[in-house]
Amino acid sequence: MGKEETIDPHKFRQFLSIDLLARQVVEGFITGLHKSPFHGFSVEFAEHRLYNSGESTKHIDWKLYGRTDKLFVKRYEDETNLRCQLIIDISSSMYFPVLEKPSFDTPNKLTFSVYAAACIIQLLRQQRDAAGLSLFSDSVELHTAARSSSTHQKYLITELEKLLNSSAENKKTSTTEALHYIAENIHKRSLVVIFSDMFDNSEQAEKLLSALHHIKHNKHEVILFHTIEKNKEINFDYKNRPYKFIDMESGEHIKLLPAEVKELYIKEANDFRNSLKLRCAQYQIDYIEADINKGFKDILLPYLLKRQKMH
Repeated sequence: MGKEETIDPHKFRQFLSIDLLARQVVEGFITGLHKSPFHGFSVEFAEHRLYNSGESTKHIDWKLYGRTDKLFVKRYEDETNLRCQLIIDISSSMYFPVLEKPSFDTPNKLTFSVYAAACIIQLLRQQRDAAGLSLFSDSVELHTAARSSSTHQKYLITELEKLLNSSAENKKTSTTEALHYIAENIHKRSLVVIFSDMFDNSEQAEKLLSALHHIKHNKHEVILFHTIEKNKEINFDYKNRPYKFIDMESGEHIKLLPAEVKELYIKEANDFRNSLKLRCAQYQIDYIEADINKGFKDILLPYLLKRQKMH
């Protein structure tokens, strides 16, 4: 038995320290996330808190002051801490490319998603924000509510570590059904971050896109990290010699010369990707092409910095 892989924070400390840990960037990024999911929506009264000297008097409850002779401020739902639901596709296709020992430096799609999710949990932990985790293949295998306790977040890291040491069994994908289920079971407005290659057993791509819309329709803010190995999965970059291609989810295989299908394959792959991008834009879902060959610094960090500048 080899040594099990664990999520070592030291492995991505450099990633987290590149300006993200500077107070103005982290606070700006998180503040933007706090505001964004609720911008333009009506907000609900949550509770009272004592008025702090020097702050705006806009939300003082004067009726309560008349009864208690004390200054209380109405606190609204959109002022509470951020809730973030991390959703990871753990079907067999996410284990591509097949590597003897995927790692932080040489990841497959699943390993990339696990470490990216762990980085986001670290950010949320710094701000005392709540994180939840959903894992799915042909069914939802784990779904936790978002909580901010250190015990809960350690539990999430443990679950992610299990994925690093899991194998690519023939786990099929039902992305459509899983996303519909998760949409119905996130009960408070949240930031929803999805890591998936968006492969689905359904022959109707429209159903998959409607599942994304379901999450957005429930007034969550949604970020899709479309996790791909671009060289092989989009550009079909194979030498022109005979290959046996194996479906990682069904085990079915086919022998062919890449040149025989390359042109059609690339067209189909790009048509789907462009359709996904377009529909995300229509639904106001942030679409991020996460090519695992680029690494974390070239995907996650620029996106976080971009969001920080937007708010």
